[in-house]
Amino acid sequence: MARGSSAGAVVAALTAAALAVVGYFTYQASAAQDRAEAGASDSGGSGELTEREKEEKERETNLPAFSGAGKRVVYDLDRNRVWLMNPDQEVKRTFRVAPSSVDPEPGTYKVESRAPHVTGSDGVPVENVVRFATSQGTTIGFSAALDGSLPDADQVRQTGGIRERRADGEAMWLFATIGTKVVVVR
Repeated sequence: MARGSSAGAVVAALTAAALAVVGYFTYQASAAQDRAEAGASDSGGSGELTEREKEEKERETNLPAFSGAGKRVVYDLDRNRVWLMNPDQEVKRTFRVAPSSVDPEPGTYKVESRAPHVTGSDGVPVENVVRFATSQGTTIGFSAALDGSLPDADQVRQTGGIRERRADGEAMWLFATIGTKVVVVR
């Protein structure tokens, strides 16, 4: 009986050691994911942004001048970036988008229609569609592909879908109801 107890103790110790190793690697993987989501820099490796990277990020995310006031969506055609602006001039959210092949003209528009799920003008199933303009006979709006893709604009076919990541599309959907102002700038 003593021999069986000692073999059982060895198996238990090995099992505990194996679980500890698996737990350690799981913790490391989780910590790496947390660092990546926090915006770790590829260039420095330390996760810290250099001063130049901070300045570039700030320039990229600064709200364009002369983009209106009040509650609105601001879409910068040159930077492929959107800002959701609260009535008090506070940025609720900003994010990059993949442009459509047909751009709206710079100006002020209003959200004209919305659809929870449709097939985009490029044939891709999309959600959270927020339409605000028509240009060159093509309806222009923000949407998120169900497969999460952010395609390059198709220069052969006229498409009006300005693609967002799904989380950004959800934020746009909740923010930009019918009649919400959309300011397009260059």
